[in-house]
Amino acid sequence: MDFARVSLSDEDEAFYRDTRAFITEHVTDDVRRRNREFGENFDEGVHLALGEAGYLAGDFKPDSDGGFSAVRRRIFNLEIGRAHTPWYHWGTTSAVARLVAEFAQPELVDMVLPGVLSGHIRLCLGYTEPEGGSDVATCKTRAVREADGSWVINGSKMFTSNAQNAKYVFLLTNTDPQGPKHRNLTMFLVPLDSPGIEIQGIRTLDGDRTNIVFYSDVQVDDLYRIGEVNDGWTVMRSALAAEHGLTQGDDEGLQDAGTMAGHGMLMAEAVDRVAALVSIADDSVQYRLGRDFARVEAALSTPSMYGRVAIGQTMRDISGDLMDLLGPASALPTEVKGSPDDGVTEHLFRLSLPMGIYGGSLEVFRNMIAQHELRLGRPVYGASGAGNSASS
Repeated sequence: MDFARVSLSDEDEAFYRDTRAFITEHVTDDVRRRNREFGENFDEGVHLALGEAGYLAGDFKPDSDGGFSAVRRRIFNLEIGRAHTPWYHWGTTSAVARLVAEFAQPELVDMVLPGVLSGHIRLCLGYTEPEGGSDVATCKTRAVREADGSWVINGSKMFTSNAQNAKYVFLLTNTDPQGPKHRNLTMFLVPLDSPGIEIQGIRTLDGDRTNIVFYSDVQVDDLYRIGEVNDGWTVMRSALAAEHGLTQGDDEGLQDAGTMAGHGMLMAEAVDRVAALVSIADDSVQYRLGRDFARVEAALSTPSMYGRVAIGQTMRDISGDLMDLLGPASALPTEVKGSPDDGVTEHLFRLSLPMGIYGGSLEVFRNMIAQHELRLGRPVYGASGAGNSASS
């Protein structure tokens, strides 16, 4: 592994300065305050400004098609993270847009992609159902084909984050209830302003907003189908691979090592903040901080979905330790008088719980690593199978 510094050309140095100035101008204290208050991880003004300035297109397109080089992409992502930009939903929008470009009809691609790159069209995910757990393939939301070729959709989805700011939802449906699992699913890009759609906000433990979305006799033209009928799992596999961190890294090695590295950087900032506030004259404090620093560095250096597990578990393990080092006042949230660190560790502690759940729980990822990377057997749950495993 090469830890050498990257030397910037004059052009890349100018890009770095311009990007930092742009983000400093647009990602203001008021933007961050609103994000803490409403927990949407999205700011329309910032998003539209990024689109107008060409940053969204640069991040979306490959270098060969006028997008960022690997160096500029890294600069851009580091500056976005440094400013605590309400940004996470761009990852969802760009991932879905790539699937639209790959699997949708050309007419739909032309309708959606320009608005994605300008920032005016945002996309969200409709996978999880209220009783579905982590296995999205147990989908019960039904799509029934009408005589004219259109579809009628009924059902509900949980954790459809950013639906209130999105124009379309990338929706997983069941189009053949009697069909075999994974061969009865069809994907749609459903306009969220369609009659029969109701979005209800839910506030999570860490202060973020997500949504439950109800679909009641929602009529959708076949134009909005993504991929073939009953072959939605083929489309989903690409989406889940990107979300789980299974995609191949670039040749330059400048991308984040592991999935959810942005959350890992919040954790690293919290450790730095605590280290600046506590007395390190005490040997036990030195030991605990050193252990926390080492855990964070190891987690941030862990690749792919291994990194997702490492970051999520490390956040759970050290957030309580950091609060203990600061003392009882560390339980005070941001902008509350008496908080020693303006609520940084308190927020990290709350974030650590959903961090291990959304996008797939840590337990699911551990099973994926065990089965697909270590080639171990499938887990067997229940009293009769305790301590045993069946071959995959």
